[in-house]
Amino acid sequence: MSDSQPTVPAFRTTARALLLGDRIDVAGLERADAISTSPLAFHVGQSGKVALYRFGVAVMVGLTPLEEEDVLARLKDRVVGARLRKEDEIAVLLIGEAEDRIAPGGQIALRDLSNERFLVFSDALAKSVALGRDEREVNSVFDKVEPLANVLGKHGRPMRDRREMLRLIGQALGVQHRVSGRVAVEDKPDVLWDRPDLERLYARLEDEYELKERGQTLQRKLDVIVETVRVLTDIIDADRSSFMEAAIVLMILAELGLSLFQIVFFRGH
Repeated sequence: MSDSQPTVPAFRTTARALLLGDRIDVAGLERADAISTSPLAFHVGQSGKVALYRFGVAVMVGLTPLEEEDVLARLKDRVVGARLRKEDEIAVLLIGEAEDRIAPGGQIALRDLSNERFLVFSDALAKSVALGRDEREVNSVFDKVEPLANVLGKHGRPMRDRREMLRLIGQALGVQHRVSGRVAVEDKPDVLWDRPDLERLYARLEDEYELKERGQTLQRKLDVIVETVRVLTDIIDADRSSFMEAAIVLMILAELGLSLFQIVFFRGH
């Protein structure tokens, strides 16, 4: 390919990352003409390509609407934790540029749509849409847990509605468990081991989608949630222990009172 800058791209196409659910089970979907096995990627139609990520995202480039519907229909029974409202992220690709770069307006300019460049690009786009899901889930729980910390700081005791507090703690722990094991933002795509020359492209995509910054912010919020939950559960355990101790003391006093009553009663008769 010539290194001269073309006046216009050879062609323009659209990439779509679609969040299908919590996880996609790709076992048994391997095929002889696969582009990659991790992630599972393959050709569709004349020029379309699809990459499936285990954390619930499918990236599709160059597919017609009918081809997209066919792919999604085949995946329907393999999606764990499917979402009623599927979220997506769209990117415009300019194929045939002199160099890989981020064009004005956030368009992704690529020299070609080779399998390797597709895998590098789809990795960044898939992580971006998955991070969007995790950010919304963590923010939702963060907004609910934060008032608990404020009540604790203001009054020195947690909120009175213990059932509500325990429910929020359960939500926080659930989100922390799901998010921490889902998307490894720091991990680079495996294809870079064989194509180190594409490191610069991935770095540009990583900056464009702010993957590291978003991942670090997400982790900080998770740390705050986990620490708040730990403090609240410690307080609940301490209160429960105090309640049990008080109950035992009351039982002892009641037993002593009953014994004294019996002594006095029998002496009087």
